Amino acid sequence: MSSKITIIGAGSVGATIAYKLSYEDIASEIVMIDINKDKVEGEVMDIKQGTCFRSPISIIAGDYEDAAGSDIVIITSGIARKPGQTRIELAQTNVNIIKSITPEIVKAAPNAKYIIVSNPVDVLTYVFTKISGLPENQVIGSGTLLDTARLRYGLSEHFKVAQKNIHAYVFGEHGDSSFVPWSGADISSVNIDDYYESMKAHGVDLGELDKDAMEEYVHKSGGQVIAKKGATFYAVSIAVCELCNIVLAASDSVATVSSMLHGEYGIEDVCLSVLTLVGPNGVQGKVPMRLTDEEVAKLQNSANKLKEVIAQLDI
Repeated sequence: MSSKITIIGAGSVGATIAYKLSYEDIASEIVMIDINKDKVEGEVMDIKQGTCFRSPISIIAGDYEDAAGSDIVIITSGIARKPGQTRIELAQTNVNIIKSITPEIVKAAPNAKYIIVSNPVDVLTYVFTKISGLPENQVIGSGTLLDTARLRYGLSEHFKVAQKNIHAYVFGEHGDSSFVPWSGADISSVNIDDYYESMKAHGVDLGELDKDAMEEYVHKSGGQVIAKKGATFYAVSIAVCELCNIVLAASDSVATVSSMLHGEYGIEDVCLSVLTLVGPNGVQGKVPMRLTDEEVAKLQNSANKLKEVIAQLDI
């Protein structure tokens, strides 16, 4: 595929995204940018030295001007939360990083689609949307794409069915106030609850799904991985590369990504994840999934939690 992708941030997530992109034939050119020049040059060298086993690709450690002509820019820069640091303190630190990056990269690549991965992703997607001056369709937060993948994996394990047959989503922020709209969760068009009952009627008792426990699994998965190995980067990198595929495809796809809401579900002026139509022109609109009143209230609560954080930040 002939496309150019720039990655800002050569930490574990940025480097893993670059590695996966280089072997998925998603991009023909990859530019990596990081304030730590030695780190980014080392990552590029390590990746390039294995590229003889694939079709030719250009991978460079560059500066902002090298991002010119990029189809996609992926922003992974940010600082991990430190012991004793509040969520607001972390948010402000990473907002400041985004504010320093934005003018330079937008000047170099004004027509690119921007994928925001840094956390808190919904807050940073909102800030980038506000300060970049770009049309909103060009700005996409990775949102609950990873949360949705974790949910589908968990449901696949429970129901012993392929993940591709499961259609269930995580809505809201990429964080504690996210939730699963179970009213729209199904396995091959059969509601989750009905699927369980039908399998039981055929003598296959998979055990009734504990929905609260499943949501807790989704919420705590990232923290559990961090506790065991220090960071999460494989799954999120796979999700981001899939999002690149969606943006570079010939047609639109539906995904739970973070983007600005304008009245959907009674929510204004905040970025969070609902079903969104995404494709070569970026964000094309929201897909109006029917939610119960309780689910709408949960989504509005998630939006309010994000607004409380944003209100305390210096943007």
